[in-house]
Amino acid sequence: MSDISKQSFLKLFLRFFSIFLIVVTIIKIIFALVSDGYDSMMHEFFAEDTWMQFVKMQLVMSTVYGLFMTGYYKFIKKL
Repeated sequence: MSDISKQSFLKLFLRFFSIFLIVVTIIKIIFALVSDGYDSMMHEFFAEDTWMQFVKMQLVMSTVYGLFMTGYYKFIKKL
């Protein structure tokens, strides 16, 4: 793996953003399946009036995490 401080801001952001988005979405769906069941999970996350809110929330959380971690590794933690 190349040195993180030498990678571009955008490339590092996209890496943190995408990993967080995928992992947290999968974990959130699995926890909803285990605790409430398939029908409840589908109604809570993917109903006609709630799926857009679910997607927006995941994107906002991933963006905040991606920006924070990229800023931390590029500007605060000098490797």
